[in-house]
Amino acid sequence: MFNVTTKSMQWGEETLTLETGKVARQADGSVIATLGETSVMANVTYARAQKPGQDFFPLTVHYNEKYYAAGKVPGGFFKREARPSEKETLTSRLIDRPIRPLFVPGFKNEVLVMCTVLSHDLVNDPDMVAMIAASAALTISGAPFMGPIAACRVGFTEGEYVLNPTVDDMHNLRMNPDQRLDLVVAGTKDAVMMVESEAYELTEAEMLGAVKFAHDAIQPVIDLIVELAEAAAKEPFDFQPVDYSDLYEAVKKAGEKDMRAAFAIQDKQERTAAVAAAREAILASLSEEQQGDANLGSSLKKLEASILRGDVVKTGKRIDGRDTTTVRPIVCETGFLPRTHGSALFTRGETQGLVVTTLGTGDDEQFIDALHGNFKSNFLLHYNFPPYSVGEVGRVGPPGRREIGHGKLAWRALQAVLPAPTDFPYTVRVVSEITESNGSSSMASVCGGSLSMMDAGVPLKAPVAGVAMGLILEEDGSYAILTDILGDEDHLGDMDFKVAGTEAGITSLQMDIKVAGITPEIMEKALAQAKDGRIHILGEMSKALTGAADFSIHAPRIETMQVPTDKIREVIGSGGKVIREIVEMSGAKVDINDDGIIKIASPNAEAIKKAYDMIYSIVAEPEEGAIYTGTVVKIVDFGAFVNFFGKRDGLVHVSQIENRRLNHPSDVLKEGQEVKVKLLGFDDRGKVRLSMKVVDQETGEEIKKEENAAE
Repeated sequence: MFNVTTKSMQWGEETLTLETGKVARQADGSVIATLGETSVMANVTYARAQKPGQDFFPLTVHYNEKYYAAGKVPGGFFKREARPSEKETLTSRLIDRPIRPLFVPGFKNEVLVMCTVLSHDLVNDPDMVAMIAASAALTISGAPFMGPIAACRVGFTEGEYVLNPTVDDMHNLRMNPDQRLDLVVAGTKDAVMMVESEAYELTEAEMLGAVKFAHDAIQPVIDLIVELAEAAAKEPFDFQPVDYSDLYEAVKKAGEKDMRAAFAIQDKQERTAAVAAAREAILASLSEEQQGDANLGSSLKKLEASILRGDVVKTGKRIDGRDTTTVRPIVCETGFLPRTHGSALFTRGETQGLVVTTLGTGDDEQFIDALHGNFKSNFLLHYNFPPYSVGEVGRVGPPGRREIGHGKLAWRALQAVLPAPTDFPYTVRVVSEITESNGSSSMASVCGGSLSMMDAGVPLKAPVAGVAMGLILEEDGSYAILTDILGDEDHLGDMDFKVAGTEAGITSLQMDIKVAGITPEIMEKALAQAKDGRIHILGEMSKALTGAADFSIHAPRIETMQVPTDKIREVIGSGGKVIREIVEMSGAKVDINDDGIIKIASPNAEAIKKAYDMIYSIVAEPEEGAIYTGTVVKIVDFGAFVNFFGKRDGLVHVSQIENRRLNHPSDVLKEGQEVKVKLLGFDDRGKVRLSMKVVDQETGEEIKKEENAAE
């Protein structure tokens, strides 16, 4: 019934298996990839014809994590997988980015790639397995795909690169100082297509070494996919790209001059209007048949690209008048909004981000329900890209894939410099509102995020800046690397290479390639040029702020205290009675964990102190020789009982009340009176002995023995 093909190999410390022919046989390509005991099924389907008037490539990638894969039931009210999680969205983008440029140019048929996590061993991350499965499914499907690609993850411990580190190793890197890198690389036999990373101030050379290490490590996987394809590939789809060279020549003849003049305008808004006018003029000069041609859009884009690209490589001069290495003018402003905890307005040329930081307490942490377990995150970064930022009208809805992807990139770049939660027990939320955009708003979010957090008083290890690099690679091998790219250069160029970091090193790197990969030489040069750009931006940022500012009066204050674990029960009380009482009486938020760490939060310092004192009085043990303020609770013939420490009472013997003989303690004391006492110690039966006469009742100071004797 089944015509099964299986290929296996040893990869790192695990076995990688690719299987096809048993499941989902109606899909054009279906592969189940297994690494260890993590299995992902990738199914590929594609349309046999292009939709009329289609002028872009409609590729859709979906990555789905099924909770059954890890033997879990989904959290939440509806116990089923619903809207994609952040991890699913990011992985879908991760798979999409390296495969999209590898389809034959001109192919515009719909393609759907669906990756489903079937089993998860909690050791091997399914995202890399999904990428390999998707590549294998595309390779055997018959679609015009110029792959295969493979991908792997690289860690960096004690100066050594680690292939496919475990999920636990990669989880919460900030708390693991030994592990300095989480790098994902995808590539073909000859070239690197995509890089994504979170790093802890790695040098350019260490980063490049990691990328080369990854590219070498994926070679056997590419060979395995080729072996599978040789045994199980379907007939290739007969696709011949349409030759539209005549149409292109007609378009070029009609509008090259106008288009060149339009691209010479330096202001973005004016340039966009002039390019649109040049397009209209070209359309008007074409015949009806040419106007109705499906490749007209491609011809226009090709003309725009050739003008923009050719000029830069030949002259080194860009459309806004800059050379290849100059960063656009930067203006930074902090403390921009009055009531927020921290804010910054970062403007670089025509890209601008208003970034706001809010400090919250432990209650504000984000709960994350992941396949490999539930955990909390105390650093959130949300990125918003409204249509007005590019002067357009458009639909506004929940965050799309792009917003989530850009937000995560900025998150990775910034979280490497956050203080440890023990030093700074706050939940930090950064929101980046992109108010203007013309190239690399994600890097503006990094710079603005760094400034707004320092404005909010977050003690960052070092400020972080980011810069987007571009590449224009001509057919003859000549190229130009561009610092701080514009939107048009990103759109019509061959590479988007974003590097963020501190003065000491890189904290995040993301690279996407539109051509069939780049050489290590180009990458090395791009990294060095990015470093110069980053150092320049950090210098501009330091003009606004050089370190953590004072806390906003509107931000909560958090005090932490450690109590012995055997005292936790006493602080909470029966059914939470004691802790509720503390919260009600003090007005502060109190949070206690299993390790005995208590966080007390309130915008009001007095409320924190009151709660602190109340907890202290419960957990602390009275110290011999210390002086306490207490209240007389009972008077008896032989002395007075004083409540002096939490719920503890002790006896002040009649001989210890004053330096004279008293007939009865009630001569000088009455119930409810406040007195100052010294703890003399504990007698044989554990009873507490207190003294009033050795303490000055006015000042609370101990009276020295000589004074006692003198009296």
